[in-house]
Amino acid sequence: MAAGLGKATTKTGYARLFGSFAAHLPAPAIKRFFGNISLAVLLNLLVKPGWVLAENVVQDRIGNAAFGTFAALLNFALVLASVSDLGITQHTTKRVAAEPGFLPEYFPTVLPLRGALSVVFLAVMVAGGWLMGYRGHTLTLLALIGAGLLLTQYAQFLRGAVQAHQHFRTDAWLSVLEKALMLGLVLALLPIGITLDRYVTVRTAAAGFTFVLLYALVTRLFGRVPWRPRRAQAGELLRGSLPFALITLLYGMNERIDMLMIERLASPQEAGYYAGAYRWVDAIMMYLWTVLPLFFAKFAHSLHRREEQRELLWFGQRVATVPLLFVVAFVLFHGELLFFQFRHSTPAELARMTLCAQLLFLNVLVHAFFAIYSTLLTSTSHERPVSWLVALSIALNIGLNVLLLPRYGAVAGALNTLICAIIVSGGYVWLVRQRAGVAVPWSLLARLGLTFGGLCALWYALQAYAGLPWLAESILAGLAFVALLFLTGVLRVGELRGALKSRS
Repeated sequence: MAAGLGKATTKTGYARLFGSFAAHLPAPAIKRFFGNISLAVLLNLLVKPGWVLAENVVQDRIGNAAFGTFAALLNFALVLASVSDLGITQHTTKRVAAEPGFLPEYFPTVLPLRGALSVVFLAVMVAGGWLMGYRGHTLTLLALIGAGLLLTQYAQFLRGAVQAHQHFRTDAWLSVLEKALMLGLVLALLPIGITLDRYVTVRTAAAGFTFVLLYALVTRLFGRVPWRPRRAQAGELLRGSLPFALITLLYGMNERIDMLMIERLASPQEAGYYAGAYRWVDAIMMYLWTVLPLFFAKFAHSLHRREEQRELLWFGQRVATVPLLFVVAFVLFHGELLFFQFRHSTPAELARMTLCAQLLFLNVLVHAFFAIYSTLLTSTSHERPVSWLVALSIALNIGLNVLLLPRYGAVAGALNTLICAIIVSGGYVWLVRQRAGVAVPWSLLARLGLTFGGLCALWYALQAYAGLPWLAESILAGLAFVALLFLTGVLRVGELRGALKSRS
């Protein structure tokens, strides 16, 4: 009976979205894929920097301690919101990429199941906050933050279906919608004054509006999706998605637990310092979080084609790493420039935030080199060993935090994050070689490392001996970086000529 209903649903309007994408899309082409990546990155570059600068103003206006409390609540909610669908988003993305007929039959069950899980996890968030000692107005703020994040996660689930069908251009525009709305609302608050309550309210309003608009758009374009939950399908979905839920929970804890522990074990003030530095990290990492989901879908689509996975990995290594090398070097030598908007902070506070940023950007460097290996593993049914690796990293991170946070605060949190990233990344590389059976591009990794080392050496020489303004110094370092990319063989003149000819 379920099969019959599945065939019937493919005749509805939304079957145009979830039908066999193989019949409507051309053969995989690296060049076109790179163009889709470029669009997604460009749109995020247009919105994300403005959001970071606006949030800097918010923190400066409401104070480091108040923003530290908000950051702790946000990160606690983020951990639970990221796992609120119990891995259904990643599971469906992977299944649709490999089995195009999956969603037409299962989507009427997935939608209501996803909504019910959001309600359950909102209650879990509030209860968890109460157990951690939050009361009264703070608990209300947690509920508002959590509601907005759950709406965001549901919208990302809808986007996951678009990604799975390789419609990356449409997804690129959807990826910036909420941030653009939030930026506009925060800017509207500047003339009347920013408070913590107003800030949380406009964030939640932007998330709600984005969800409604996205759901209405999908319904208009592809037809109304009936909600017909079936217990057997729900059970099958949850069994298949739970490994992804575990990975998501572990990753969420690994990335977000520091802020919460700093606020609880050190002080809200220290959490504010860490938040000021981590905001820039989060903005820069948006590049990877924009690019890697596209590779996730591509890796899953080439599940049984080892040679294609190898080519994607080697291509993705340069796409993920090269742009971030210069950014990390800039922060190492001019990290203080990130906090030019903090007019109400003391020089000692700014120096502390700068040190945190430099340590955290070394963590970005590690992710730039090795995050794509995790993407390959989780998209090709190696979730369990990845989960063990991340669990080990979390255990180590919590242990180091308990020991060091009460004394060293935000700086210890940044250093602990870096140590754990190095350890877990080494595990990713080993698993890709031993379990996935995909060749690791050691020569390329060495050339990328040599490029970064040469860039830092040149930048140090410029800073020590040239005495130039920071902008002129950065321009010269950027030109040297481009030259180093060609000298080390990371980029080749022949490839550039070929790309220019193909465009013309």
